[in-house]
Amino acid sequence: MGKSGKTLAGIFLAVVTVPFLVYVMHTGSRTNMQQDFSVTNPVTQEPSLPQDTVLAYRVLHEGLHIPWDIAFLPNDALLVTERSGTLKEIAPDGTTVAIPVSGVRHAGEGGLMGIALHPDFANNRLLYLYISREVNGGTVNSVERYRYDDSSLSERKVVVGDIPGAIYHDGGRIAFGPDGYLYIATGDATQPDLSQDVQSLAGKILRVTEAGDPAPGNPFHSLVYSLGHRNPQGIAWDSNGVLWSTEHGRSGIFSGLDELNRIERAGNYGWSDLQGDDRQHGFVAPTLHSGSDTWAPASIAIVEDRIFFGGLRGEALYEVTQENGVPVLQEYFKGVFGRIRTVAVSPDGTSLYVTTSNRDGRGSVRDGDDKIIQVTGL
Repeated sequence: MGKSGKTLAGIFLAVVTVPFLVYVMHTGSRTNMQQDFSVTNPVTQEPSLPQDTVLAYRVLHEGLHIPWDIAFLPNDALLVTERSGTLKEIAPDGTTVAIPVSGVRHAGEGGLMGIALHPDFANNRLLYLYISREVNGGTVNSVERYRYDDSSLSERKVVVGDIPGAIYHDGGRIAFGPDGYLYIATGDATQPDLSQDVQSLAGKILRVTEAGDPAPGNPFHSLVYSLGHRNPQGIAWDSNGVLWSTEHGRSGIFSGLDELNRIERAGNYGWSDLQGDDRQHGFVAPTLHSGSDTWAPASIAIVEDRIFFGGLRGEALYEVTQENGVPVLQEYFKGVFGRIRTVAVSPDGTSLYVTTSNRDGRGSVRDGDDKIIQVTGL
């Protein structure tokens, strides 16, 4: 089963020692208390936050069905993918247009997932979608390019096809990097051996041109940039241009060992040969992992080198910072919103846009779910 539905094996975050890195969790004044803020109309009526938090929030939009990713349009509208197969454009005044995406296979963790706007979207109107489709009774994922004009999709082109898919472990996050190339996070499609197979697109981070060709400088003269991943669902770059990714660790009774990884060209991140604190020459260890706890990290966003990600099973907004070279983990809104999937940085860099995923069959549905929430006070 995918990590977003895992059974929690531990009831606390372990302190994990890795070379030159220590895993520390803050539970002081910056951590939000576990409270259920129930309000009649959360879009217009905002509850009071505990006095000891530095973050505030407001609910921007409600009534979505498993929102998976967000893109910000030049006109300040949002484009939101719903995993069940609908792309929604939400204007600043809340007006919503639903655009069905044909042929989406919404089964298990698959469906309509990542979205990325072309770097020159304002002029060429091109966007990219990560989509699960049914092929011979199974799931196959692809990255497809469309022209988006007047709230409609046209000029479909498969940019990268034949990405192995399954009911679980489909990856799905896509983003253009500072180098102008498209990065694609793929899962192992429940076949762990594929992660170590450099010829397979499963369990990888891919790096491609806007047309889907191998990007110049890729280490294996293919689409593959890094390998040995289980189910990465977050991609973001820090101020130095370093790529970071979040990844779901093992499932089931031994659930845990979710990862935050610093991605290196040609890096092998070990799945399924190594996990957690395991060390072996030729493999890259995680910068941070969750120990016996389960985050089920489904996104990543970086604001002034503060790394944020959402937790599905963890039901929290997580932040990782560095203190004297040591990564420090903090959590916010624990249990307040339920399952958190996407965390995206606003265009002006002053706030986060957070989506809930309580209607995906693994959470408790709350009034107004699913929601987009703006978090301020960073």
